[in-house]
Amino acid sequence: MSDFNVKIALLTGHQAEANFELPKNKNERREKIIKEAEIIIGTQALIQDYNIPKLALVIVDEQHRFGVKQRQKLQQSGGGLWPHFLSMTATPIPRSLALAIYGDLDLSLIKELPKNRQAIITKVIAEEQRDKAYDFVRQQIKTGRQAFIICPLVEESDKLGVKSATAEYKRLKKEVFPDLEIGLIHGKLKSAEKEKIMAAFSTNEIKILVATAVVEVGVDIPNASVMLIEGAERFGLAQLHQFRGRVGRGSAQSYCLLLTSKEEQNSKTAERLQALSKYNDGLSLAKIDLKLRGAGDLYGLIQSGFPELKIASLFDYEMIKKAQIAAEQIIKSDSKLANYPALREKLGETGNKEAHLE
Repeated sequence: MSDFNVKIALLTGHQAEANFELPKNKNERREKIIKEAEIIIGTQALIQDYNIPKLALVIVDEQHRFGVKQRQKLQQSGGGLWPHFLSMTATPIPRSLALAIYGDLDLSLIKELPKNRQAIITKVIAEEQRDKAYDFVRQQIKTGRQAFIICPLVEESDKLGVKSATAEYKRLKKEVFPDLEIGLIHGKLKSAEKEKIMAAFSTNEIKILVATAVVEVGVDIPNASVMLIEGAERFGLAQLHQFRGRVGRGSAQSYCLLLTSKEEQNSKTAERLQALSKYNDGLSLAKIDLKLRGAGDLYGLIQSGFPELKIASLFDYEMIKKAQIAAEQIIKSDSKLANYPALREKLGETGNKEAHLE
């Protein structure tokens, strides 16, 4: 915004910075930002800790990482204004897709890949093909590329019996890739330690990064070309798609390998993983996620599950569109529903519930 006379600020749980003069006192700095800044960029702290009286536009990035209450609180902190709301994500949650279908959200799609990017090749790998997957990782590293290996847990669990990042890191370092530099990152590490590891990975000092979901968003390593996900059946579609998005960020062909055991699979799991290997765009996956998990309670806080609907299918677009048009006509002609007592009564039943307010 350097060409414009705009007061812009950064406000997080730890930082309060701005392109205009701020007092030295921490609390006074924050107060001045809330009162005077025209654009504020921040984290969840903006939702949890502050009330922004002149809020007119809310832009939420990585929307799937926020809960219903959080998104709702942001919208309702406009001091009497009802802010415009733009929700951005590569992986729409089923609830948002359902709200778009119902006409409560308008949908804008960016379908094309950035310049020089290639679609990521995704394969479901059975346990007996594990060694072949490791060989493939090694081949990619020989060409100068790097790899992520994602594990569902930080530490081992006797009850769950799935791969942990710490144990897998030790095993890979000792038995599988003893000649390669391997790094380990997870949420329990201190910030400085995480930054040091990511810096080494970004400069290609670390060839393989073993990680948990901590790398799901905000990691940009254009040289990484392989994403190998252990216990892929343990993750949801949106999360798997986010993991996959950590590779394919350069011009080289990239790959996502979903390692899974047949014992852990059921028909829905198999359908979910096959969908990921078939589709590369988040909207197609969101539709499948909606079909498999449901949209949740449109009047409550649950973001998945199947509400009781009076229509045959959430994908009966033609019927839903007709219902939208009919509803708009009714509201325009009779906003208090005087001529529709049964409908007014039905809406009254939900009046004490919290609407979704996406």
